[in-house]
Amino acid sequence: MSAHIANGRLVVWLTLFIGMMFQIMPLPQVVEAWRPDWLLLVMIYWAMALPHRYSILTAWLLGVMLDVLLGAHLGIRSLALSLVIYIVVLLCQRLRNYPRWQQSLLVACFICIYHVVIFWVQFVVVGATPFNVEMFLPAISSLFIWWWVFWILRNMRRHYKVR
Repeated sequence: MSAHIANGRLVVWLTLFIGMMFQIMPLPQVVEAWRPDWLLLVMIYWAMALPHRYSILTAWLLGVMLDVLLGAHLGIRSLALSLVIYIVVLLCQRLRNYPRWQQSLLVACFICIYHVVIFWVQFVVVGATPFNVEMFLPAISSLFIWWWVFWILRNMRRHYKVR
């Protein structure tokens, strides 16, 4: 392998691509409201693990791509993703030292912030957007999935020596 797959950049971008595909993948109506925010979970992991390489600009670019793929107003998800990743990068040294259960609670809080920012911007831009408590259901599902996402991505990072 050439320089460990360019220091693992290909691996990181592949995981972000898979997170994006999971984010837009159609689901049955019964579980659609519980869909974890896959892209945000993967982005949170890489911002915690490598904040010097994958942070706000990466989140902004992925948010614009997600807005385009979902057909949403351009910039809403990029603003929300960038804000959450900014907070993660600020707290990355602390977050790394927390036990997984505390990390998962904070990840759920980050996902709530993400959805509140999206709601707020849609309310301001579109107007008359009704508040729905179901927008916090992805935070609950992501709370439990964070353990698996963290474990899988950490093992990939170690195996491919991503730096």
